[in-house]
Amino acid sequence: MKLAAKKIAMERMEILIENAISNAKLNPELSQRQASIARRISTRHKIRMPYYLRMVFCKKCKSFIAPGINSRIRLGRTSVKSIRISCNLCGHTYRKIISQ
Repeated sequence: MKLAAKKIAMERMEILIENAISNAKLNPELSQRQASIARRISTRHKIRMPYYLRMVFCKKCKSFIAPGINSRIRLGRTSVKSIRISCNLCGHTYRKIISQ
């Protein structure tokens, strides 16, 4: 795949995810659609999404979760500092370990 096409696809994915996050509160159907289009661009062009873009998708149901709107974010209280992200759609909870 040409480098220019890969760069354009990455830019479009970033724009779609940013728009999906901003539209999540007012129009959740539109934000789900934008996020699914971004995921489809990634799979069609065989581009791995960067972590900051993958983070807004649930790891179980693969749906778009906007932080604080249709997901719950909590800080862990154990000796291992972590962020717990819970999907309000499927109920799945996963952790992101915070390095110290």
